[in-house]
Amino acid sequence: MEAIALAEGYHVLLCNSERDPARELKYGEELLADGVSGVVLCSSLPSLDHVAPLLSRGLKMVAFDRTAQAGDPPSLASISVDNAMGAELATRHLIELGHRRLAFVSGSVNSVNRRERLRGFRAALESAGLDPADAVVWPGADTTEFGDKDAAELGRNAARELLSGPRPPTAFVAINDMCAIGICRGAKDAGRTAGQDVSVVGFDDILLADLFEPPLTTVRQPLPEMAAETFQQLRARIDSAPVAGRSLLIRPRLVVRESTATAPAAVPAPASA
Repeated sequence: MEAIALAEGYHVLLCNSERDPARELKYGEELLADGVSGVVLCSSLPSLDHVAPLLSRGLKMVAFDRTAQAGDPPSLASISVDNAMGAELATRHLIELGHRRLAFVSGSVNSVNRRERLRGFRAALESAGLDPADAVVWPGADTTEFGDKDAAELGRNAARELLSGPRPPTAFVAINDMCAIGICRGAKDAGRTAGQDVSVVGFDDILLADLFEPPLTTVRQPLPEMAAETFQQLRARIDSAPVAGRSLLIRPRLVVRESTATAPAAVPAPASA
């Protein structure tokens, strides 16, 4: 985003709100007072009511990695990868490898993008004739704070706990790549090997995904395209008269590497599956 903005003569400031609505409002008020023209909001909170006063005072805004919601301000643009499709691609990949006992590891899903990923996970199970209620959603989704910086440790704890239980999953869908890396480490703690005894799929395709051992199967977000579209939408709102709201979903892609394999003691699904 910064590289695109600089090339067009704009400067970028970074404010980390950690998904705190009060902090977002405070940052927005300070930025508006300092003459900032537009904001890219990346927290993916379900409601944007807290920033409505800023929009009414002229601050331009684009929501990044957040699909449009019914109560959004009419002028808001929302740019996101199709999170539900991405999680569905990941889950379908595991099912086609013969996995029937799956776990979704996330922590809290109180953001739009995480809810969409959980929805895609469950949709893939239903499409395959599997009962979503039989899958594990760890650790109950609504009971844990977001903990983005703790994602790897969360994944590690999940794998150690679930693989030591009475009905261990053979495959994991992680909320992001750092969580997936933690799951791989937790599997090792439990005496299992990712890519052999258990399969793990991440989300994002960060740089470490291909460098990790085993290299992660993951869902790639097309970040350069998303950033370019986000900047264009924000600049259109800054440079011209009021622009109608827009919602754009960009298609993700599954990148298959070595952290996923055929389910243990299972016959691989036919090629037509």
